[in-house]
Amino acid sequence: MSRTPLRRGRPEPLSASASAVAPGRTRRLLRAAAAAAATAASVLALGLLVRDSWEPLVRFDERTVRAAVSFASEHPTLVDALLAWQWVFEGRRVIVLVVGACLLVWWRTGMKTRTWWALATALAAWGFANLAKELTRLARPVLDEPLTHASGYSFPSGHASTTAAWSTTLVVLVWPLLHSRGAKTAAVAGAALLMALTALDRVLLGAHFPTDVLAGTVLGVGLVLASYLGYRGWSPQDPVPPGPSVRTTQEAR
Repeated sequence: MSRTPLRRGRPEPLSASASAVAPGRTRRLLRAAAAAAATAASVLALGLLVRDSWEPLVRFDERTVRAAVSFASEHPTLVDALLAWQWVFEGRRVIVLVVGACLLVWWRTGMKTRTWWALATALAAWGFANLAKELTRLARPVLDEPLTHASGYSFPSGHASTTAAWSTTLVVLVWPLLHSRGAKTAAVAGAALLMALTALDRVLLGAHFPTDVLAGTVLGVGLVLASYLGYRGWSPQDPVPPGPSVRTTQEAR
């Protein structure tokens, strides 16, 4: 029997495939870095304008929050609803629901790495929002008759940033499971509605200026999208599970 070494199968196509994937991953990671930088630059620019007391922006902030609180104070039922919304959407409470939703998606679909990405992104966004507050150290609105008493710094709004980040994270997490245009539209619209209502809640209660909630929303959405671009850069293949309730051994990334 001949002991001539056998050739191993098709090394050239494999190496060509690997070399073709590398530039694609690099481009995705560069886009992720650019998106993160753009988000940080936008929030930083807005924060600098507020800190340096740019008169048109400061005047707009003060007039808007005073008018909003004055309107809310004339409607006790609205105030009760606003305070309830504030309590429900506090970060330490919502994070429990977000973690539970992520684990449920993992259990039902088997999307392991995508779920871990969602959990890591949700926690990181919460941390970045708190860090941004400590870096800017901007004061909250000072009102004669406040409707709520909030501690900590004002910019960016923690409620707005975490609601934006976590709702966006959940939409991205379940996106492969949404098989119709109507379901995708409903998911995006639902997330946008939660962000808008949370932003209004913070301003109507006088807990934040409009620039605070704007910065928080931009920070939350921007960080999640940048994180997802980075995730796709690391793992560009994103197979779709066969159905929302079918557990598959093929991991959906």
